[in-house]
Amino acid sequence: MEQFEQWKEQISQLWRVALEHLRHAPPAQLYAAAAIVVFTTVIFLSRLLKRAKSNTIVLTGLSGSGKTILFYQLRDGSTHQGTVTSMEPNEGTFVLHGETTKKGNIKPVHIVDVPGHSRLRPKLDEYLPQAAGVVFVVDALDFLPNCRAASEYLYDLLTKGSIVKKKIPLLILCNKADKVTAHTKEFIRRQLEKEIDKLRTSRSAISEADVTNEFTLGVAGEPFSFTQSSNKVTTAEASGLTGEISQLEEFIREYVKP
Repeated sequence: MEQFEQWKEQISQLWRVALEHLRHAPPAQLYAAAAIVVFTTVIFLSRLLKRAKSNTIVLTGLSGSGKTILFYQLRDGSTHQGTVTSMEPNEGTFVLHGETTKKGNIKPVHIVDVPGHSRLRPKLDEYLPQAAGVVFVVDALDFLPNCRAASEYLYDLLTKGSIVKKKIPLLILCNKADKVTAHTKEFIRRQLEKEIDKLRTSRSAISEADVTNEFTLGVAGEPFSFTQSSNKVTTAEASGLTGEISQLEEFIREYVKP
């Protein structure tokens, strides 16, 4: 934001100098000066837009879904000694581990792993305004017992103003997909849609004064589908323990170009 204000002030000064020059310049020089000013303004704006594009990806989801292991897999290809429960956000800016052998300049990614405990979720609001994408991690192995809680968290995410207004893309990442009894991403998507549909009905029956969600979700009179969301919602599978995170990396590089 400070850079933006500095650039804005520089552009304003440039215009003032140019206008003063135009008052005393002959017609031939007027066209040349105007062209220079326009060209310089375009350069400033293009740099501003380029630098303003976010490289932040936020990992979130219920506690125990495997977010932290995924963070370490992205950072250095390790599981960090198995299951880790975070009470503070893990945060780092780095080249994805899967890209460390690639040649050329590769853009680092700022990854934030936000704790899933309900009391710590407000920390999420600190990072969402800068997010290029959000990864909602689901435990595909123990999904059904946690379906309701995951749906409520996801509902709150999809109705947050910071996500809706900027149309921040969201990936539902079904972790622990390597396990034989893990549910498929298709099944998880359908169950989440059904549960969110129930939540829409129950929350719409509550007084507006008691509803904390900033936006409504879905289309009135129709069963809920993620395709109705204002932002793009996709599903993928991963395994933090085995290091199979290719679909996660693809999502990241779709919104944070290398």
